[in-house]
Amino acid sequence: MTGNRSSYDSRLAVHDLRQADEAWMRRALQLAERAECEGEVPIGAVLILNGELVAEGWNQPISTHDPTAHAEIVALRAAAAGVNNYRLPGATLYVTLEPCVMCAGALVQARVARLVYGASDPERGAAGSAFDLLASAALNHRPEVVGGVLADLCGELLRTFFQEKRDV
Repeated sequence: MTGNRSSYDSRLAVHDLRQADEAWMRRALQLAERAECEGEVPIGAVLILNGELVAEGWNQPISTHDPTAHAEIVALRAAAAGVNNYRLPGATLYVTLEPCVMCAGALVQARVARLVYGASDPERGAAGSAFDLLASAALNHRPEVVGGVLADLCGELLRTFFQEKRDV
């Protein structure tokens, strides 16, 4: 009987985690829409620690004249300032698009435990699509990576944005 209970508890935990991942990704999508309203590429990110929202970010390189102001970096900076530590062990970062090499490197430096992303980026993604930086044995930290959470919604937002840019 104990084995059945353990299996049930495990399935329940996975279901709860999947629901939480989708809920946080929906918040990241809202932030991506904010970026789009501000004339930026629509990418949003949220950082969660101990089940609580610690920081948010959305793409801002155009408005801030800062090539490093990607959604992930903005969220990491705010989180580090908020917890008064440049390391964020135990944190999960949710982002609507697979991180680039710069952002993946920042996740490693911050010791983020888990990355959850929406749409894959086959041209620049560094979490397994174009590069697999986050799985590199050369690094001293490798976060757990979960891709494809609300991928259709995340991808559609980006496709629509770029289609509208091309149509102008």
